[in-house]
Amino acid sequence: MSSALDVNAIRSDFPILEREVYGKRLVYLDNAATSQKPRQVIDALVRYYETYNANIHRAVHALGEEATAAYEEAREKVARFIGAPSSESVVFTRNTTEAINLVAYAWGRANVGEGDEIILTQMEHHSNLIPWQQLAAEKGATIRYIEITPEGTLELGNLSALFSPRTKLLAMPHVSNSLGTINPVEEIVAEASKRGVTTLIDGAQAMPHMPVDVQAVGADFYAFSAHKMLGPTGVGVLYARRELLEEMAPFLGGGEMILKVTFEGATWNDLPWKFEAGTPNIADVIAFGSAIDYLDALGMDNVRRHEVEVTAYALDRLRGLDDVTLYGPDDPEQRGGVVSFNFGDLHPHDVGTILDRHGVAIRAGHHCTQPLMRCLGVTGTARASFYIYNTQDEVDVLIEGLKAARDFFK
Repeated sequence: MSSALDVNAIRSDFPILEREVYGKRLVYLDNAATSQKPRQVIDALVRYYETYNANIHRAVHALGEEATAAYEEAREKVARFIGAPSSESVVFTRNTTEAINLVAYAWGRANVGEGDEIILTQMEHHSNLIPWQQLAAEKGATIRYIEITPEGTLELGNLSALFSPRTKLLAMPHVSNSLGTINPVEEIVAEASKRGVTTLIDGAQAMPHMPVDVQAVGADFYAFSAHKMLGPTGVGVLYARRELLEEMAPFLGGGEMILKVTFEGATWNDLPWKFEAGTPNIADVIAFGSAIDYLDALGMDNVRRHEVEVTAYALDRLRGLDDVTLYGPDDPEQRGGVVSFNFGDLHPHDVGTILDRHGVAIRAGHHCTQPLMRCLGVTGTARASFYIYNTQDEVDVLIEGLKAARDFFK
């Protein structure tokens, strides 16, 4: 299998990849935390502020109309990219975390009651755990967890037994940010839907890295972030079935989300603006549209193929080191571009610090998955995560940095 991406051409679009760290060429392998931004996205931000900076949906002047058109065009691009039936099902938030909290507050508090059940997994990011713990504590509901296997996959031997008549919600990650595991969300969502269980998928680690069609996934809610897929920080997306959004009360109150206001009360705006109170993150949403254009031009099948290639190479090189413990599926086809590992008795933070001195940026710690780390019997891991601009040569630099870490702590 050969990558269809021209990685050298792609790298030339990313100014930050030209810099050095401690005199070494930057090798950025922390893409699960946030991706770098191409010149096209940076230019879109500059262009907005230099030429048509204005508030949206309110002004009748030229700048306001241009900004509104660009903002709503970005929404249309997102809808097409994810396979949504309509842009009215695309709500902009600050990040995946806010999107999940929106559902917990606006849907959860109206639909989950005492004695009801919420199903999560043992591999949840805190963002898809804490909001449901808070809801369960408030409502007197219970949370059940799908366990993980020693291979880092979900224990799904008896899928139908997961659900009971009191199950109201299934919320789970499409791809684990710590293990890289790609979960069979379509199968699980279909089983939940047969039982009338509402479903939410945390797609923060899936949407940037592989083709995702939210209608094919079938979930009622699907959440993800712009900053992990070449876009700016401060922009998230909640996709939801239109009928659910129609039923839900607004998450925030104020300007923009209203249709009519009197001293006695208010009526809500149409979708999706009903859930977008106040002045939104206009510039970054518009720039996110440029990130979508960039990924569309590459083709998400090609993005996925390249990441499988780099991940397979990384797994192979890491297995060649003595005393490396790898977490997650062995097969790179079953995982995203995430490789978590521990190296002998070295603390992950020490590994990360030595690698940094070699110009290699990784993540070290619990990756906002503390319960999962306890299941694995560790306090944390080192994590290398890959994207469209990473190369096998950079994996080699990672390996040499690890050897240097071992030598340093002998």
